Amino acid sequence: MAYVIITKMLKKSFLVFFNATPVILMIALIPYIRNDYLLTAVYVFIIGVALLFKRDKYDITFLLFGFIIMTASEYFFIKTGVETFSHKSLLGVMPLWLPFLWSYGFVAIKRSAKILGK
Repeated sequence: MAYVIITKMLKKSFLVFFNATPVILMIALIPYIRNDYLLTAVYVFIIGVALLFKRDKYDITFLLFGFIIMTASEYFFIKTGVETFSHKSLLGVMPLWLPFLWSYGFVAIKRSAKILGK
Protein backbone atom coordinates (compact mmCIF):
# COMPACT_ATOMS: atom_id res chain seq x y z
CA MET A 1 0.00 0.00 0.00
CA ALA A 2 2.76 2.46 0.93
CA TYR A 3 4.55 1.55 -2.31
CA VAL A 4 1.48 2.54 -4.35
CA ILE A 5 1.14 5.88 -2.53
CA ILE A 6 4.84 6.69 -2.95
CA THR A 7 4.72 5.68 -6.62
CA LYS A 8 1.72 7.97 -7.22
CA MET A 9 3.44 10.84 -5.42
CA LEU A 10 6.61 10.38 -7.45
CA LYS A 11 4.64 10.24 -10.69
CA LYS A 12 2.76 13.43 -9.79
CA SER A 13 6.01 15.16 -8.80
CA PHE A 14 7.60 14.19 -12.10
CA LEU A 15 4.60 15.42 -14.10
CA VAL A 16 4.50 18.75 -12.23
CA PHE A 17 8.24 19.22 -12.82
CA PHE A 18 7.83 18.23 -16.48
CA ASN A 19 5.08 20.83 -16.95
CA ALA A 20 7.19 23.48 -15.22
CA THR A 21 10.28 22.76 -17.35
CA PRO A 22 9.51 25.39 -20.04
CA VAL A 23 9.09 28.06 -17.34
CA ILE A 24 12.34 27.00 -15.65
CA LEU A 25 14.12 27.13 -19.01
CA MET A 26 12.70 30.57 -19.80
CA ILE A 27 13.82 31.95 -16.43
CA ALA A 28 17.27 30.38 -16.85
CA LEU A 29 17.73 32.14 -20.21
CA ILE A 30 17.18 35.66 -18.83
CA PRO A 31 20.81 36.33 -17.84
CA TYR A 32 22.16 34.85 -21.09
CA ILE A 33 19.97 36.54 -23.70
CA ARG A 34 20.23 40.25 -22.99
CA ASN A 35 18.24 41.45 -26.00
CA ASP A 36 14.53 41.69 -25.04
CA TYR A 37 13.33 41.12 -28.60
CA LEU A 38 15.47 38.02 -29.10
CA LEU A 39 14.48 36.65 -25.70
CA THR A 40 10.81 37.23 -26.54
CA ALA A 41 11.26 35.33 -29.81
CA VAL A 42 12.92 32.46 -27.95
CA TYR A 43 10.03 32.44 -25.45
CA VAL A 44 7.47 32.31 -28.26
CA PHE A 45 9.40 29.39 -29.75
CA ILE A 46 9.55 27.54 -26.41
CA ILE A 47 5.83 28.10 -25.80
CA GLY A 48 5.01 26.96 -29.34
CA VAL A 49 7.06 23.77 -28.99
CA ALA A 50 5.61 23.07 -25.55
CA LEU A 51 2.05 23.45 -26.86
CA LEU A 52 2.79 21.34 -29.95
CA PHE A 53 4.19 18.65 -27.68
CA LYS A 54 1.21 18.71 -25.31
CA ARG A 55 -1.91 20.85 -25.41
CA ASP A 56 -4.73 20.35 -22.95
CA LYS A 57 -8.20 21.75 -23.09
CA TYR A 58 -8.24 25.48 -22.28
CA ASP A 59 -4.43 25.87 -22.48
CA ILE A 60 -4.78 28.63 -25.07
CA THR A 61 -7.44 30.33 -22.94
CA PHE A 62 -5.14 30.28 -19.90
CA LEU A 63 -2.23 31.46 -22.05
CA LEU A 64 -4.19 34.46 -23.32
CA PHE A 65 -5.73 35.18 -19.91
CA GLY A 66 -2.29 35.09 -18.27
CA PHE A 67 -0.87 37.36 -20.95
CA ILE A 68 -3.59 40.00 -20.59
CA ILE A 69 -4.01 39.89 -16.81
CA MET A 70 -0.32 39.84 -15.99
CA THR A 71 0.53 42.58 -18.46
CA ALA A 72 -2.08 44.79 -16.80
CA SER A 73 -0.99 43.73 -13.29
CA GLU A 74 2.70 44.26 -13.95
CA TYR A 75 1.96 47.65 -15.50
CA PHE A 76 0.03 48.64 -12.36
CA PHE A 77 2.76 47.32 -10.02
CA ILE A 78 5.46 49.18 -11.92
CA LYS A 79 3.51 52.43 -12.12
CA THR A 80 2.88 52.36 -8.35
CA GLY A 81 6.56 51.68 -7.62
CA VAL A 82 6.10 48.13 -6.31
CA GLU A 83 8.40 46.77 -9.04
CA THR A 84 11.06 48.25 -11.28
CA PHE A 85 12.83 46.92 -14.37
CA SER A 86 15.94 48.15 -16.13
CA HIS A 87 14.65 46.73 -19.42
CA LYS A 88 11.63 48.75 -20.56
CA SER A 89 10.87 47.52 -24.07
CA LEU A 90 7.09 47.06 -23.51
CA LEU A 91 4.99 50.15 -22.87
CA GLY A 92 8.17 51.86 -21.69
CA VAL A 93 7.93 50.17 -18.30
CA MET A 94 8.71 46.43 -18.49
CA PRO A 95 10.62 43.90 -20.57
CA LEU A 96 8.76 42.67 -23.65
CA TRP A 97 9.35 39.04 -22.67
CA LEU A 98 7.73 39.30 -19.22
CA PRO A 99 4.06 38.77 -20.23
CA PHE A 100 5.09 35.74 -22.30
CA LEU A 101 6.82 34.19 -19.30
CA TRP A 102 3.77 34.85 -17.12
CA SER A 103 1.34 33.58 -19.74
CA TYR A 104 2.99 30.18 -19.98
CA GLY A 105 3.32 30.19 -16.19
CA PHE A 106 -0.49 30.26 -16.05
CA VAL A 107 -0.62 27.18 -18.29
CA ALA A 108 1.93 25.36 -16.11
CA ILE A 109 0.00 26.24 -12.95
CA LYS A 110 -3.29 25.04 -14.47
CA ARG A 111 -1.72 21.75 -15.51
CA SER A 112 -0.02 21.26 -12.16
CA ALA A 113 -3.27 21.90 -10.28
CA LYS A 114 -5.00 19.32 -12.46
CA ILE A 115 -2.23 16.76 -11.79
CA LEU A 116 -2.22 17.35 -8.05
CA GLY A 117 -6.00 17.22 -7.89
CA LYS A 118 -6.12 13.67 -9.21
